[in-house]
Amino acid sequence: MISIGFCSYSYHSKPFYSSSGLNDYLFRLQTEGTCHIHAKGQNINIQKGDLLLLRPGEYYEIKIGEGQKSGDFFVFCKGSWIDEWWGRSNKPTVSRINLDEKVLALWRFIIIEERRPQTEENKELKDHLMKALCLSLERAVNETSAITERPPVVTRMMRFIEEHALRAFKIEEVAQHVELSVSRAVHLFKEYVGKTMIEYAQEIRLTSAKDQMKYTVLPLEQIAENCGFGSYTYFHKLFKKKYGKSPGVYRRKE
Repeated sequence: MISIGFCSYSYHSKPFYSSSGLNDYLFRLQTEGTCHIHAKGQNINIQKGDLLLLRPGEYYEIKIGEGQKSGDFFVFCKGSWIDEWWGRSNKPTVSRINLDEKVLALWRFIIIEERRPQTEENKELKDHLMKALCLSLERAVNETSAITERPPVVTRMMRFIEEHALRAFKIEEVAQHVELSVSRAVHLFKEYVGKTMIEYAQEIRLTSAKDQMKYTVLPLEQIAENCGFGSYTYFHKLFKKKYGKSPGVYRRKE
């Protein structure tokens, strides 16, 4: 099980200072304003979107100066699963990540669960939520780290398409979401993803269709509609091209 020491949201509009040696892992995500952090011998100016990751035994100091405002989500945690997760890849001290609402929602969910009376707490649920938060943060760091060639704006387009693929969205919506012209958005996406936005959406739709074919008894026509293909004929054509067999044949063999 994962032990959560303290998980909350903090906002400061007045000068603030705190320092300590850490007994737990610390995850801290700046969501508003700025602050100054001293960690691992570095003085770091933290800005909106910066994720701080520290492990037990490290020294941590935070300072919010006169005129500064600072808001952040944070969690102190420990456990064997966290140890294993931390050790399997490099964890940069500070990473600039996108403020994904899904990550923030996970953090809020954990905060709510932590506030429940002991008689109402569900340790298994909190354990799974913390694992989901760790894995989501890890993916966010990997997607926005210096070692990746993919610009953050392309990742944002991918996330938008993944969220809306099962409906008939327009390319203009994707471009508007990332505040780019349609031509620029289309060019960047193809350059860094290696396929068009529609091709990317079709892969997601086909994967979803396969799951519904395997785990439900819905008619194939209904599955085609549920997954955003518009018509069964179009779904049939794309499915056979991708998997070498018709949806009906595929379903009977599963």
